[in-house]
Amino acid sequence: MWLCLAVLVGLYYLLRWYWERQVVSNLRDKYVFITGCDSGFGNLLARQLDMRGLRVLAACLTEEGAEQLRRQTSDRVETVILDVTKTDNIAAATQWVKERVGHRGLWGLVNNAGIAMASTPNEWLVKQDFVKILDVNLLGMIEVTLSLLPLVRKARGRVVNVSSIMGRLALLSGGYCISKYGVEAFSDSLRRELSYFGVKVAVIEPGYFKTAMTNYDRLFRCLQEAWERTSSEVKDLYGEEFLASSTKLIAKLETRWSDNTSLVTDCMEHALTACYPCTRYIPGWDAKFFYLPLSYMPTFLVDTMLYWVAPEPSKAL
Repeated sequence: MWLCLAVLVGLYYLLRWYWERQVVSNLRDKYVFITGCDSGFGNLLARQLDMRGLRVLAACLTEEGAEQLRRQTSDRVETVILDVTKTDNIAAATQWVKERVGHRGLWGLVNNAGIAMASTPNEWLVKQDFVKILDVNLLGMIEVTLSLLPLVRKARGRVVNVSSIMGRLALLSGGYCISKYGVEAFSDSLRRELSYFGVKVAVIEPGYFKTAMTNYDRLFRCLQEAWERTSSEVKDLYGEEFLASSTKLIAKLETRWSDNTSLVTDCMEHALTACYPCTRYIPGWDAKFFYLPLSYMPTFLVDTMLYWVAPEPSKAL
């Protein structure tokens, strides 16, 4: 009996391996629009797809980032300046894409642009701190998607949204997890709606990787700024020791983050080029073997584990 079960499991994984490696045809004729290509995942994906022969339309926030990318890629890669928080920018970029793809439509839309902030207690923050991150990570992504959707539908293409394993498990305070939970919800509803038109939607849920967005100096600066802005009453509740412990925790965790960002871009590439893409991709060993299992555990158990490692306020009861 056990032998039969083992054979069935082996056959399942063999068929799945074969199924997932079927690639769509005529890749060289397909256009892919990627946001957030100045650095990190977006920059690497643009170069990776260029090597595969796809026509890449790369949106960068700065001209400096766009120029650097053009120097690293072939003439198949074209760049445009885009701030996903500005409606007029999105409208201009949409027209720019439309002029290039023509009647073929847009095969792939990769919503990669995003920002991160240091995890601070919610009480240290103000509304604008949440608005800033939601504007980029969620509302900007939604507006870009809705604007380019007719072109993607024309090509019966793909939408790839970059979420995070923190879109399954809210381990961080502030707006980051909120934005990624929103990305998950929007992607789920979009996937069901667009399935009627032959469009596939995939979500990328990376663990922690070393990128410009997760740079220690940047996260430390955000933490320090939030602390300096908060009221004296809140500072008294948490204490300087809490700030110091939080800083040490960021530094300690950063040493464990993977710098192999191709694990993420390989998932993005598969979502764009495979005949049968996955609904969700979870790149990173920390995501697969720690955060994902943690997301299925009882709440009281997750809370207890976090209390063990998280800094404690000086006036905690």
